[in-house]
Amino acid sequence: MVLSGGRIAAYAWNSQYDMTVAYVVSVVTTMNQKPVISSKLGNRLVKAIGPGVVTGAADDDPSGIATYSIAGAQLGTHLLWTAFLTWPLMAFVQMMCARIGMVTGMGLAQALERKFSRRLVLIASVVLFTANTINIGSDLAGMGDALEVLSGIPAEIWVVPMGFSIVWATIALRFRQIENVLKWLAGILLVYVVTAFLIPIDWSEVLFATLVPSLPHGSDAWAALVAILGTTISPYLFFWQTGEEIEDAKVIGDTDSTQGSISHSRIIERGIDVGLGTLFSNVVMYFIILTTAMTLHRAGITNIDSSKDAALALRPLAGDLASTLYAIGILGVGFLAIPTLAGSAAYAMAESFRWKEGLDRRYHEAPRFYVVIVVSVSIGMVLSFLDVNPMQALFWTAVMNGVLAPFLLIGILAIATDKILMRGQPSSRLSICVVGLTTLLMFAAAIGMFVLS
Repeated sequence: MVLSGGRIAAYAWNSQYDMTVAYVVSVVTTMNQKPVISSKLGNRLVKAIGPGVVTGAADDDPSGIATYSIAGAQLGTHLLWTAFLTWPLMAFVQMMCARIGMVTGMGLAQALERKFSRRLVLIASVVLFTANTINIGSDLAGMGDALEVLSGIPAEIWVVPMGFSIVWATIALRFRQIENVLKWLAGILLVYVVTAFLIPIDWSEVLFATLVPSLPHGSDAWAALVAILGTTISPYLFFWQTGEEIEDAKVIGDTDSTQGSISHSRIIERGIDVGLGTLFSNVVMYFIILTTAMTLHRAGITNIDSSKDAALALRPLAGDLASTLYAIGILGVGFLAIPTLAGSAAYAMAESFRWKEGLDRRYHEAPRFYVVIVVSVSIGMVLSFLDVNPMQALFWTAVMNGVLAPFLLIGILAIATDKILMRGQPSSRLSICVVGLTTLLMFAAAIGMFVLS
């Protein structure tokens, strides 16, 4: 059953604490009744855009693009309906993480340590670092493939310059500058929406697949579903969202987090931010699946070995422009996602070892925090040169995230419901129910992948 965004919005708006993603959902679902959005609301939307939009866009990293492309090429339009399921689930999870950061003033690893043993949190941080580093290597390989499509220069030549430029920018720029760059890069994802309208589409088939959910059949289909859940509700985004809330509060001089008092207006603004970011992420996901389903799947091209193969396969089917836009999207979102992957690992490791942290600090102020970023991207560069199928590596990284994420969500729920740790501002019952449902769905999908065939 597909969740109703409007119904979720109505309930969440009445919650004492969680006037969160529901605000955006309600605006979107009732625009036909309110065709004109007031300038006051418009100003609030602009003001609210921040960590949530960056986090949502970073979710559609080359790993996500690979996952959605494989799902569309192998299964056609059968999983289009998942975009409407994952939006509210992803939105409530990210808002819960944002709330933890705002209310406690702690990063996720530090907050988890208050509920669980330090050793367990340290293990989780190391696993996150490992998974993110593998993902960075795959992302760099995918970006190199995209540049090869665009320039004709071999992909291997591009990897090292891209890796060093990302590390340099992450260290040299301060938090607000990094955030602004990432927000602009998020706009490049619109190329996938444009690409979908460059190809002939059977809208009756698309409408049916969108509105009528179909359960996966076979282990490959279940793996695709787990991968979609794993790349939309991904562990590294949990750490990034909480870390960015603390950075944002420091930059604007907001001391509410340290005093344990967060205003309703700030919660609403972050809800708008997270709601828009997650909506944007899932719209892009929808159109990537749609594009590859209507081109590659229809042409019988179901095995994709690299992002370069996907882009080149689109050329005779959808034209040079569609192929170019697909490659540009992978390149742009890679520059957005890699700092997020490396940064989230750095936040987790720094909190676990009690190091100084923060993208708004200079290198000499938090050297070990930045060393984690340098090491993660450097290892990723080495991995990108290994003889590994980048598309499949990205896909199975998403599957791994889909298996690991529900365990981490249990920890997030434990924090969000702790009235003492949350300083009298725990998450609402609705948020707890939605995130709990998300946890159960991710467990069920993972079990289905391993058990059903």
